[in-house]
Amino acid sequence: MSNVRDTTTGEESPITPRDRRVSFQRGIDFEVPYSRENINRCRCPQCPVQADSKCVKGKLDSSKKAMEDLPEGEVPDPEDVPGIYCSEGEATCQDLNPERQCICNTCDVWKEYLLENGTPSQYFCQNGRAT
Repeated sequence: MSNVRDTTTGEESPITPRDRRVSFQRGIDFEVPYSRENINRCRCPQCPVQADSKCVKGKLDSSKKAMEDLPEGEVPDPEDVPGIYCSEGEATCQDLNPERQCICNTCDVWKEYLLENGTPSQYFCQNGRAT
């Protein structure tokens, strides 16, 4: 092995990702932060897909209480929040109705992070987080 430094990194050899899910193209991913601000702006709780879900109603009540009780800046566990699926992935509640109209495209979080260009672009509760 030569002792020639890679001038772009300063390392003796090029850096390669250790985790195969991470790439040097990461900047093009649609990463939606799981934050209190995004939870509060999320439209999932008003979505017709979740409207008749008893599971969602229970989680919505408990997550609202948790948000009130948590210190500023802290957030409940994602599996306890019935929303922000574009950030965290599929819903844990199994009684959603994907036959109903999704409203992701009306959400400020969706608009801010340009999720119309992501895959999936809607129905994150069923299809997983935006990538």
